[in-house]
Amino acid sequence: MNRPFDTKCAQLDDLLGVGRSFDMVSRELYVGGCRAKMWVVNGYAKDLLLERTMEKLQAIGTLDGIRDVDELLRRYITVCDAETCRDRMQAVTGVFSGKTLLVVEGFDGGILLDAKTFPTRSVQEPDAGKVLRGSHDGFVENIMENAALLRRRIRDPALTLERVRVSGRSKCDVALCYMEGQADAKTVSRLREKLRQAPVRSVAMSQETIAEAISPKQWYNPFPKVRYTERPDVATASVMEGSILVLVDNTPVVMVLPVSLLRFNEEINDYYFPPLVGTYLRVIRFFVMLLNVIITPLWYLLATEPGGLREPWDFLLVEGDYAVPLIGQLLLVELIIDVLKLASLNTPDVLGNSFSMLGALILGDFAVQSRWLVPEVLVYMAFVAVSNFAQHSFEMGYACKLCRMALVLLAFAFRWWGFGIGLAGVLVLIATTKPAVGRGYLYPLIPWNGKALRALLLRRPAGKNNT
Repeated sequence: MNRPFDTKCAQLDDLLGVGRSFDMVSRELYVGGCRAKMWVVNGYAKDLLLERTMEKLQAIGTLDGIRDVDELLRRYITVCDAETCRDRMQAVTGVFSGKTLLVVEGFDGGILLDAKTFPTRSVQEPDAGKVLRGSHDGFVENIMENAALLRRRIRDPALTLERVRVSGRSKCDVALCYMEGQADAKTVSRLREKLRQAPVRSVAMSQETIAEAISPKQWYNPFPKVRYTERPDVATASVMEGSILVLVDNTPVVMVLPVSLLRFNEEINDYYFPPLVGTYLRVIRFFVMLLNVIITPLWYLLATEPGGLREPWDFLLVEGDYAVPLIGQLLLVELIIDVLKLASLNTPDVLGNSFSMLGALILGDFAVQSRWLVPEVLVYMAFVAVSNFAQHSFEMGYACKLCRMALVLLAFAFRWWGFGIGLAGVLVLIATTKPAVGRGYLYPLIPWNGKALRALLLRRPAGKNNT
């Protein structure tokens, strides 16, 4: 930026879109008798703070004796977070990030003032992951406020919040959060390099764009390679256990790495109850997830067994006639459940109860009376639908759903042999899942770590190291 003042300002006006974009504000002023100019995005600036800064700058009598912008910053800039900048594109990126750029005639470079405020919603508990006891706050779309929520809970100098800028176009701010000395240094370094080299031009879908960029390309594998949370207490507990957080600006969702299969069996409610109750909840959640995958294909095989079932298992048989084959009924209800989920996302809250009654009456009673569906199918699929909500991870819920549908189709095509091959295929799929970073998807089973495995299976008393 070492060029005549008018040329410098004209180039910055062109790069920042002054005159093209209505929200880009520029202001000419005098500082110590020298011409100066400021640029800021309207809606980002803290008006009172900038007014006090400009008042102090315009009160300067002369700039004689000021050698460069670094000395000008030290003497007259009262904004706490301010820095000099001599790279033109870095200055432009800083303005688009919410900072205020000040350029003074006769000085090489400029000063970036961090006097910004972002429009954001209030800190409130997220809809997903509610607790009966505990804190009821949640992350927001502002990365600085999210960092403050973590700092409030972890007042330890080992807590490190490291900024990494990704994306060649949007210049999105991403932060790595970890405990220095506790998080695995090699994992942190590998994740840092992955973020810096991520082939991302624009972070259009926030955390999902970042996750897909750093995760191995396994399009055929539905199992999630990243955990997500919107709760500061969950993120804090994960950091204290040695995990790494990835905070992305413009989203309240925080990524938790590394990840393994058994990590999805944990939930925050486990830690807001006594250890025995927390362990019981984990056991229930594990068996519910297992039943979620195998209950409908297993019932289909038993219900369609050519030789019939003897007492006391004859209750599994289907009584009465039906127009649609059982395999078609199971797949149809799977589809209906997803349609209802999609419809509920777009249903206004005031119509939610009416929509639920309509779905229950039409899709339940009418389907049974018209012999499209048998009551047994509705019972088992209702269990599957309810059990999905016992899994707090939507990604893991849909992975189980896809595996269950594959098992149903294999059981229909090859009977018990197909069911057995399908189960083996699911195990192979899990074992070959490659997480974004970490020791493996089956850790601490493979490689074996007995202490870590006990910590994941059993809820231990608070205050003990679970790593």
